[in-house]
Amino acid sequence: MVDSSSPLTTIGSGLWMAFYMFWEMLWALLLGFSISAAIQAVVSKGEVARLLPDHSPKSLLKACGLGAASSSCSYAATAIARSLFRKGADFTSSIAFEFASTNLVIELGIVLWVLIGWQFTVAEFIGGFVMIGILALLFRIFLRKRMVADARTQANRGLAGSMEGHAAMDMSLKSGGSLWKRVTSPKGYTAITHYFYMDFLSLWKDVALGLIISGFLAVLVPQTAWQALFYTGHGASSSIVGAFVGPIVSFLSFVCSVGNVPLAAVLWNGGISFGGVIAFIFADLLIIPILNIYRKYYGWKMMLFLFVTSYIAMAIAGLIVEGIFNALGLIPTAHPFVAMNAAISWNYTTVLDIIFIAVAGLFLLRFLKTGGPAMMKMMDMTEEEMMHGHDHQHEHPATPSASGAEFANDPVCGMKVDPKSAQHTATFEGKTYYFCCGGCKSKFESDPAAYMHKHETMEHSVHGAIEYSCPMHPEIVQNFPGRCPECGMMLLPKSLPIAM
Repeated sequence: MVDSSSPLTTIGSGLWMAFYMFWEMLWALLLGFSISAAIQAVVSKGEVARLLPDHSPKSLLKACGLGAASSSCSYAATAIARSLFRKGADFTSSIAFEFASTNLVIELGIVLWVLIGWQFTVAEFIGGFVMIGILALLFRIFLRKRMVADARTQANRGLAGSMEGHAAMDMSLKSGGSLWKRVTSPKGYTAITHYFYMDFLSLWKDVALGLIISGFLAVLVPQTAWQALFYTGHGASSSIVGAFVGPIVSFLSFVCSVGNVPLAAVLWNGGISFGGVIAFIFADLLIIPILNIYRKYYGWKMMLFLFVTSYIAMAIAGLIVEGIFNALGLIPTAHPFVAMNAAISWNYTTVLDIIFIAVAGLFLLRFLKTGGPAMMKMMDMTEEEMMHGHDHQHEHPATPSASGAEFANDPVCGMKVDPKSAQHTATFEGKTYYFCCGGCKSKFESDPAAYMHKHETMEHSVHGAIEYSCPMHPEIVQNFPGRCPECGMMLLPKSLPIAM
């Protein structure tokens, strides 16, 4: 803590503390993003829903593994979980996937290790499985089928949350040899750079906010205040208070994902219990913006249910992990915080930061040359908008089931739909038409004749004039805008430069 009598001194100290923590964790964060991007480049999102049909232990373990191989952005994880649920995945397993995405990922563990110690990294991964297990048990006991049905109805309304485009995209390489061959191929390199910057640009606001809040808390809040809040020095009582207060601090912080690690370091330095730190890190999915997204996705009742059950699971998991580490003698006895004596020097941290900044620069060149900026514009689109392309100017006539075609065209947006698995259908003049979502079906039913006749006048005036292709998969070409069937990226006019 510094003398706060001078506002400029306080502001300068807080910002310097934030920058120092950023410098300490930068290489670890970039390394984590790189490893995570490489994993995402070979793990297909499209297979996840099929692998999570129920909430058996086997499905929950798959959800944990697949979540750990996904993006660490809390908003993206929440959007992906709803997407899986809408595609038929079990609700409990979808939520398990979401929690694993933010608590079992590589970058989180590396940054934890660098800022406060390896014990917290190990505890975070062990505790993540414990928390998901407790959450699944609470769901099994208290979650009713009617609640899940209501949540699915709400989810299928498709209300926008955040990072919807992240959920809809899948740039993974599903074929092309071994994992190593796919990762090191030109397409693999492109996919890695896209996932790298997708995660980086998704998280930078949370990381920056977390660093700034942490810097000023470290400067302004006296040690005695932290110790009073966490009831420090009272044995088991301190552990219980820490585990239940930690998530509340997270709830009030508005910081999620890797961004809450610097704040966890400040709390640890302030005297919170070991389990309290773990519970705090888990609670990035309980911040107010995420709860509001739950309300949009699943309704008020399910939002409250998720809040209560998640809070209980996080606190209990924190206590269990602390008990295990205490029994093994692995809990650090001191509460050091490297940023309290902040001074950047020429050491291994600086060298590694420079190396990984250079790597990020090489990734940036590839990202810019392969449609990266266009891809990032899609991040906040809804899944329906992703399916339909930039707009709804280009409609295509449906291919009725009677034609014998393997796929039908959505008459509103032109999307290819499998008649065997289509959830939205309508009948007009004795023919059945298939739709990609409820929104397209509603538009069609409001004036079906208009969509049929409109096609005749637009087919020759619009279609065929421009060809659209995917930056990631240039072999995908069509004469109307839309989404790449391989990766979900928006198709771009072929006149735009596409480099591989």
